[in-house]
Amino acid sequence: MPAPSATALLEWYDVHARRLPWRVSPEDRALGILPDPYRVWLSEVMLQQTTVAAVKSYFLDFLERWPTLRALAAAPRDDVMAAWAGLGYYSRARNLKACAEAVARDYCGRFPDTVDGLSQLPGIGPYTAAAIAAIAFDVPAAVVDGNVERVVARLFALETPLPDVKPEIRRLTATLTPDERPGDFAQAMMDLGATICTPKRPACALCPWSESCMARRRGDAETLPRRRAKPERPTRHGVAFVARRHDGALLVRRRADKGLLGGMLEVPGGEWCEGAAPETAEPFQAAWKTVGEIEHTFTHFHLVLTVKATEVGDRPPPADCFWLDAAAVAGEALPTVMRKVVEAATGVPARRVLRRPTIAPRLKLSPEG
Repeated sequence: MPAPSATALLEWYDVHARRLPWRVSPEDRALGILPDPYRVWLSEVMLQQTTVAAVKSYFLDFLERWPTLRALAAAPRDDVMAAWAGLGYYSRARNLKACAEAVARDYCGRFPDTVDGLSQLPGIGPYTAAAIAAIAFDVPAAVVDGNVERVVARLFALETPLPDVKPEIRRLTATLTPDERPGDFAQAMMDLGATICTPKRPACALCPWSESCMARRRGDAETLPRRRAKPERPTRHGVAFVARRHDGALLVRRRADKGLLGGMLEVPGGEWCEGAAPETAEPFQAAWKTVGEIEHTFTHFHLVLTVKATEVGDRPPPADCFWLDAAAVAGEALPTVMRKVVEAATGVPARRVLRRPTIAPRLKLSPEG
């Protein structure tokens, strides 16, 4: 069985590379056009635990708003959080802003060009540091994302399940990574996993490494990589209160920076607990009406929120809350779960201006995967 050849993979990539807004194509790279480290970093942070399809529009929007690292570093954090809303894993947005500020302040606006240097920056872990170093600076670093894990596990027929097999996958990826064009090689590995060596029904006949793949020879490529059985997600319950003023303003508060949905806006509510929804004090005395419930799935638990709503006149907000003008709701950093809550209470998509005064119930919105 021939050893997997980096040259063969790069030749495949030169023909079949995906065209992505943050990527320099092989043709442009051959002409001496180099990747912009800012774009590489921004895309890699956005792509963590998110799909390429979901990221494209966010990436282009960020570039339009903040075309350079210094522009992002100078932006108000609330604007960055609002632009991130819907991408999930909101600690990434906080770290994105902190990293931009650190590079602008400590490195004269230029990213370090080594894995070690990049690893010192906020929000940049081992994978992201390796990806930026390889793609932006052609450092021969082993870049291992989910696609690469699948490719390598099949290539070498690794039986140890994830996540225990990760160190071996990183070691083997390092042995494959060439000194020439390591950035293109990293992206070629990602593209191979995304388009050919897919989780289901891999197109082995089209793979440039088909003759080197041990799993293909055994006929069990689709079963790899092995995975531990996932524990069942618990279900938590809670209550969310949607208060709207006569002019359409929405009562909100900001979550603490640390923890789930850190730094994001939310409507008032109580703790999220397993079992029945806990008794939760209303934000203020009013004619609260239960209008339905919404469901939302996070990584580690499923959430069911009972939604209560009311309309009030011109009154001061509780101490930990403020009134968000109706025209600002669509642009503010409301995470997806809170947009579902607002929609359930108002019958109006939360990305539109919430000016209709009538509260219309909407029951059982579909959970987001």
